[in-house]
Amino acid sequence: MADKLIIKKRGSDGYKTFSIRIKEETVERIDEMASKTERSRNELIGTLLEYALENSIIQ
Repeated sequence: MADKLIIKKRGSDGYKTFSIRIKEETVERIDEMASKTERSRNELIGTLLEYALENSIIQ
């Protein structure tokens, strides 16, 4: 018997999709960094956000 194909509901992988509004200059900087590191824009933004959250202090 063949293995079953499991299809999960969208969003059930622990990730959430949403839109943000940022300056074009910021997008250009992210795209340049993504190109230099051979990472996707999405992966790079996630990495940058995780770092910012871990290294931010609320005063």
